[in-house]
Amino acid sequence: MRLRHPDGTTVHLGYCTNVHPAEDLPGVLAQLDTYAVAVRRALDADLLGLGLWLAAPVAAALAADPAARRRLRHDLTVRGLEVVTLNGFPYAAFQAPVVKGAVYHPDWTTPQRLAYTLDLAWVLADLLPDDAARGSVSTLPLAWRTPWDAERADTARRRLDALAAGLAAVQRDTGRVVRVGFEPEPGCLVESTGQARAVLSAMDTDRLGICLDLAHLACAWEEPVDALARLRDAGLPVVKVQVSAAVEAADPAGSTDALRRFVEPRFLHQTRAAGCAGAADPADPAWAADDLDAALDARLPGSWRVHYHVPLHAPPEPPLRSTVPVLRSALSALLAGPAAGCDHLDVETYTWGVLPEARRPSGDAELAAGIAAELAFARDELVALGLSTAAGVPS
Repeated sequence: MRLRHPDGTTVHLGYCTNVHPAEDLPGVLAQLDTYAVAVRRALDADLLGLGLWLAAPVAAALAADPAARRRLRHDLTVRGLEVVTLNGFPYAAFQAPVVKGAVYHPDWTTPQRLAYTLDLAWVLADLLPDDAARGSVSTLPLAWRTPWDAERADTARRRLDALAAGLAAVQRDTGRVVRVGFEPEPGCLVESTGQARAVLSAMDTDRLGICLDLAHLACAWEEPVDALARLRDAGLPVVKVQVSAAVEAADPAGSTDALRRFVEPRFLHQTRAAGCAGAADPADPAWAADDLDAALDARLPGSWRVHYHVPLHAPPEPPLRSTVPVLRSALSALLAGPAAGCDHLDVETYTWGVLPEARRPSGDAELAAGIAAELAFARDELVALGLSTAAGVPS
């Protein structure tokens, strides 16, 4: 969907397809027919945005085949779909039975991560709508926090230099601007905006910036206005926003049974107690655990936020709640001024298949309906902030 910011900027809103398990191009096309087209119809929208996820082998094949990219662009168009952003965080097998820490590999110390990200940039340059101002690709914030040393840091710095040079080549050869956003995430080398400022501010910020995931921001217990000010003061542009919400437990000791329903084997659910706010090391075990079951065993003090993306429109049952209030505050702060730096908004609830059983979709139609409801929720939040689906802006 497209909305119009009061300053005239077109703001792109879509949903991220990493919720679907396709690992090859026929599978990607099948998921568009099964889910994306159904979501568009449920929203009665002429045009639906996708934050497309392409596994590394698919990205490599498309990057090597201009004709295949043109066919994919056509396949999107005839379905009423458009792509201005790609999710380049998971490398492959993101909906495998067990993902956990594998999602952070290969990281930015490896040539594979650089090659994958540049493949995505070349693909996106050909998928972008003619009137899109730019494209964006999100990626992991360098690496998981351990192991890390000066040698790995220097290797990653050189990869980022090569990435910026590669993105310049994409622009030179295609005329399209593609930026890459590094996504702070709990447990990674960069999980807070303070760490982003310390670790990433020396990179080429004309082409590289931040992908701000609002569930991750909440899990870091950061106040959105202050967090955005830190990024702005560091000269780090927000090139993409993942509109997401995490689980919050105000009284974890009294919510143990409810929390245990969110323990599952596929994804990491890093948990942070409120004491991590502003800490030099937000992953300090005094208030942090790398998965929800570990947090329950450790009995972390105070209120918790859990890296578990929950549907925006359907918060968990009490006594748990979602971090939608943080989402609202962040969107308000992001869109209060000119929107040009954050015009790519991506609803990213990849956890539909592992939600507690009572909340889990029972089939394809229920999943499509749930995604549509999330997008409608996000659209309505943006309209409440003054954006519109005015004439001339396809919805």
